[in-house]
Amino acid sequence: MTDDLYDENFVAWFRAVTPYINAFRGKTFVVAFGGKAIAGGFIKTLAYDVNLLASLGIRLILVHGARPQIEEELQEKGLESKYHRGYRITDADTLDCVLDAVGSVYLEVEALLSQGLPNTPMANSQIRVIGGNFITAHPIGVLDGIDLQYAGKVRKVDAEGLKAQLGIGNIVLLSCQGTSPTGEIFNLQMEEVAEAVAIALKADKLVFLTDSRGVTDGDGEFQDALTADAAELLKDGAWLSTDLKRYLPCAVRASRQGVGRVHLIGYEKDGALLQEVFTHDGVGTVVTRESLEAIREARPDDIGALIALIEPMEEEGILVHRPRELLEREIDRFSVMEHDGIIVGCAALYRHADDVGELACLAVNADHREWGYGELLMRRIEMRAKKAGIKRLFVLTTRTEHWFVERGFRIAKVDELPEKKRDMYNYQRRSKVLFKPL
Repeated sequence: MTDDLYDENFVAWFRAVTPYINAFRGKTFVVAFGGKAIAGGFIKTLAYDVNLLASLGIRLILVHGARPQIEEELQEKGLESKYHRGYRITDADTLDCVLDAVGSVYLEVEALLSQGLPNTPMANSQIRVIGGNFITAHPIGVLDGIDLQYAGKVRKVDAEGLKAQLGIGNIVLLSCQGTSPTGEIFNLQMEEVAEAVAIALKADKLVFLTDSRGVTDGDGEFQDALTADAAELLKDGAWLSTDLKRYLPCAVRASRQGVGRVHLIGYEKDGALLQEVFTHDGVGTVVTRESLEAIREARPDDIGALIALIEPMEEEGILVHRPRELLEREIDRFSVMEHDGIIVGCAALYRHADDVGELACLAVNADHREWGYGELLMRRIEMRAKKAGIKRLFVLTTRTEHWFVERGFRIAKVDELPEKKRDMYNYQRRSKVLFKPL
């Protein structure tokens, strides 16, 4: 890559992430990762990425697990690892191993977040990492006649204490253990701690770093976005990885209880956390309570986004130029498609006679043209037209004649256009005329 091309790519990328930097400043993210991620060496680059997020003003809570490290401690002491319903049966000897393993992992993560060597992403960083008794736990008790002893569940999260620490710029590091009001220590599941903390704080994002890229369906198709209801149908899939079987149910519950976005991304891909957070399409699976996609009628404050969307197509000659003043006057004619809060498509309806309307300015962002948004917008305009009593819809196009024919439009002649539109027809563009009965 030449220096000039590298500079152009860097500048374009930096400008592209600016909206996310502005949107996320002051927001709360809970980032959860298991002991496998730490054992695999991922934690060093995670520390770099956490440093970057913190420097951009994002309020961070990190939650770590330690399953492989606990297994090692048990093996060294000749103790058997026992589970029931996914929970570790934790007797007193096992609890000692849990405390040793969790304490070791906590110190390792804390040390990596505290480094500040020159010529590294951590240089000159002022990260303050704190822990504390923010998680109150209670014993699970007896399940199916089996006493899980010191295996516990989250009873309460000290949300106000966490908010106080986040408010003064500290990163909070939590482990997979909690204490009871009587002073006992319980072994908790990391994912349940992360879920409970995210719900208690109404976090903007809960991020699970997993042993797979994200969620796939039963046919192996990758799912980049799921509603909580759709994720519910997949959470027991036999094809899911070990981590996803644990984390996906938590993602569903957290999403339904007020967490803005729950992300499941692979820890093996370097920089996956940054790519998921700072790019529109991300690299993993995002779970939301409602669909990320929404069609609505345009508002005056959408003008800037509409101009950014249609301007490249105007320059290519695909669309007729519409000045800003015209868009402002005609904004109520437009419908827009949003994906994750960003306008990625638009279309407009113009009435030319009592029963004839025009589908105009149908445009979809180049990165989303394979997602079916064009057809959804067309249907939206058809619905609006029918509601207004319009019987026939026409469109003028220079590039997408076949696309419209495949969706019920027929090729027509210029003479069939309403008189006023016919008088305005640009014979230099030689747009194709297509009609569709409604």
